[in-house]
Amino acid sequence: MRIGGLPKKLVWDREGALHAGGGRPTEAFTAFLGQLALGFIFLAPRDPQAKGIEERGHRYLRTSFEPARLFAGPANFQEQLDGWYDDTANVRFHRTLRARPVDRVAQEGLRALPAVLPNLDRRMVLRVPPQPYARVDTVDYSLDPAFVGRRVELRVSPAEVRAVALDTGEVVAAHERTFARHVTVTALTHKRALEQQRAARRREIAVERRPLERYDRVIPA
Repeated sequence: MRIGGLPKKLVWDREGALHAGGGRPTEAFTAFLGQLALGFIFLAPRDPQAKGIEERGHRYLRTSFEPARLFAGPANFQEQLDGWYDDTANVRFHRTLRARPVDRVAQEGLRALPAVLPNLDRRMVLRVPPQPYARVDTVDYSLDPAFVGRRVELRVSPAEVRAVALDTGEVVAAHERTFARHVTVTALTHKRALEQQRAARRREIAVERRPLERYDRVIPA
């Protein structure tokens, strides 16, 4: 998407999220290809040469881009990587290509991007539980406790986890996505609202209990 055009086909190894077995793409990958009118090629199994061509690019990033850099998060990593490609990697002369990558991309004859790009968010519907959190992978994200018992749609993108009420369209949560494992992300407003609800319930219980204690002392057993 970033280079401003589409190739004819995408080449992948047999990654489980994309490859359903037998050289067939998964349903989600098929839908993505259909929306962009793209073909696909899955590398053959037990083909180290083809796999090596793909992974040399990864090794190049590890040895030429990542050393001596600090990253504030995934978004900052992507920002630095994009700048490095624009300023360094794609403008240097490539001995195998015998050209600069930026010049070869211009000669590829890429197809134009569609007016409407596919929505890549993961979507799921859930009912807000009494403990108002939603789990994405291994991370728990807080939800507005005012929506407990109501159905919401959870939308997960690489940058954000957002929950929207199905009946009213109200935003129930909006968190920056984290790729750490086994952590809990709580919005300060959700924490305060939950504390207020718990305090209100404790007051209700105290108000109901006091008259009963008084009558127990008056009425003989």
